[in-house]
Amino acid sequence: MIFSFSESWGRFGDLDLVINLERTLGGGRAWDLLGGMWITIQISIGAMILGIVIGSIIVAFKLSRFKLLRAVAFVYLGVIRGTPAVTQLLIVSATVFATTRGAPLRIGIVALGINSGAYVAEIIRAGLMSIDKGQTEAGLSLGLSKWQTMFYIVLPQAIKNILPTFVNEFIVLIKETAIVGFVAIRDVTRVANLIMSRTMEPTPLFVSAAMYLIVISILTMLLGLLEKRLRKADTPQVKSRKRLDG
Repeated sequence: MIFSFSESWGRFGDLDLVINLERTLGGGRAWDLLGGMWITIQISIGAMILGIVIGSIIVAFKLSRFKLLRAVAFVYLGVIRGTPAVTQLLIVSATVFATTRGAPLRIGIVALGINSGAYVAEIIRAGLMSIDKGQTEAGLSLGLSKWQTMFYIVLPQAIKNILPTFVNEFIVLIKETAIVGFVAIRDVTRVANLIMSRTMEPTPLFVSAAMYLIVISILTMLLGLLEKRLRKADTPQVKSRKRLDG
């Protein structure tokens, strides 16, 4: 009796799952979800590129000898890190793009790019600070200027340190794009929410969560491969140093 009950319950459960998935993915809704995921990826890539540009400028301001530029960097970092990303999105939508229609992607890219720039700036600054000061002194002693030393000696070494953190920031950015639905951008989360309002069941949200999980799992795997290659690249240098010390 117990076995037959559990077996029947399992069959009904599987049947309900199939029906729910059919309601969620049928009638072209699967393509809507894939289109929403594509918009999510576009916003993430665009925001990351803009964040790198803004972050690089802010780092240059922060390391500048001019007090005004350092003050601009200080205010920017304080405001962006001290306010919610969704509030920044709404402000950008209501001000920068208030008179612009048909530009949902640009709203998401600009708002999230401005937000990401503050965190990218700290990533770059931490990467630059991780390089030994002796490298800078060596460049200056060779007759290079401060910016030439930074560009040719310090920055190439810092990039290896900050690449994994950049990938992590990109992963975080992909998840943060879920807020762009507040300004009517049809990302995968908004599409799933619209489908749920029609089917009156939460299955679309689980499907969208699975899509996020797949994309982020792929990026996490690539991050692991990147870190592995970077460790292999550093191993010969460590061995040669040990031989020299010996």
